Amino acid sequence: MAALSNIDSTFEVDKLTYEIFSILENKFLFGYNEPKNSKTVVANSVQISQEDAKSAKHNTGKVRILCIDGTGATDGILAAKSLVHLEACLRRKSGNPNAHIAAYFDVVAGSGVGGVLAALLFTRGRDGFPMFTAEEALKFLVENRRKIFRSKPGIFRRVIRASSSLSASKVEKLFRKVFGESTLKDTLKPVLIPCYDLITRAPFLFSRADALELDGYDFKMRDVCVATSADPVSVGPVEMKSMDGRTKIVAVDGGIAMNNPTTAAITHVLNNKHEFPFCNSVSDLLVLSLGNGESEFNTVEPKLSTSGLVKIAGEGASDMVDQAVSMAFVECGTGNYVRIQSNGVMAKKGESGKTTSDVVAAAEEMLGQKSVESVLFKGKRVVENTNADKLELFGGELIKEEERRKTSILPTVVLKHASPSPRTSSATTLSTLSSSC
Repeated sequence: MAALSNIDSTFEVDKLTYEIFSILENKFLFGYNEPKNSKTVVANSVQISQEDAKSAKHNTGKVRILCIDGTGATDGILAAKSLVHLEACLRRKSGNPNAHIAAYFDVVAGSGVGGVLAALLFTRGRDGFPMFTAEEALKFLVENRRKIFRSKPGIFRRVIRASSSLSASKVEKLFRKVFGESTLKDTLKPVLIPCYDLITRAPFLFSRADALELDGYDFKMRDVCVATSADPVSVGPVEMKSMDGRTKIVAVDGGIAMNNPTTAAITHVLNNKHEFPFCNSVSDLLVLSLGNGESEFNTVEPKLSTSGLVKIAGEGASDMVDQAVSMAFVECGTGNYVRIQSNGVMAKKGESGKTTSDVVAAAEEMLGQKSVESVLFKGKRVVENTNADKLELFGGELIKEEERRKTSILPTVVLKHASPSPRTSSATTLSTLSSSC
């Protein structure tokens, strides 16, 4: 494409359009870097204020983030039911019977079972669309809940499973059948899925953005799902390597370090100017965070089981993240950040020891519960809207943002895409503009 500076002067171009594309040309084609803390964007001695850039037709919009907690009381069924409800809402309000979750979110982060859901809903299938609809993902969890979340008693296994042993496990075979040879590069949108690496003694975040930059951070999706859902009590740690064999991790459940990945997702977006160039604060975000029900613990017993302690730690961390994120969004209005979680009353019905039908019924009831919200410096409160009501309202906001992008010049998201050529290095990674992704 010829540079805009070479356009014939007789060619009529709207001044604002010319300025905008001059900015994009310099920023994305020639590596122009915006000065820190600048209130204006400068390109070729032309200045356009942020106020002008965000006015009416040229509003840069909001980045849409989906975050899904780890197991909780329902083994992911509450989150999956929430997504089924949301997808139905999106299809009804958009008039598109084939609308899917991945089309209405720009980033997804999932931990544990949330990571499995993220992988199912955002990995590209052979037809170019997501492998699973929300309804299909719920069915997958219902049918395979016992395989993925084995609740056998036992101590934390210190013997690391070799790759040959991993390939023989039922859960690995299950994920192999679903994802085949797909890797992080084959996801439709930015995906963030955590686990805890015992080698570095630190959280490890599987990231599509990192995978597109370096093969040393690209992993097979089946391995990602095994890693993020590897219960340290019943399954033990799993060993895996990146596509080029250079990065090795020994992983356990992502819920141990990051049961609620919302802060990781927000941080990723705010610090990733290549893919989200105009996102500067939480006011530029729309965030949906899905919990999976609060577990019921017997406080009379003098000693909790190891698995019980792991759950307490994970769910406690989730609540702390929710409180912190709510505080960050306090000035943006409730519509920018929505949290779906049970209020604790029905948690006992959804415990993982119950039958799958009990868990599904409990999740359905949780959607009908009055919602719980974190209040700045005041803990939590029960509000009049139900969880289902909040999903309906949030679905409306997603539709509005999608419609806005159809008439906007400035791109809200500039996704990185992998070249269809053989994956040999980061040189095969391309960046393409997208205002509707």
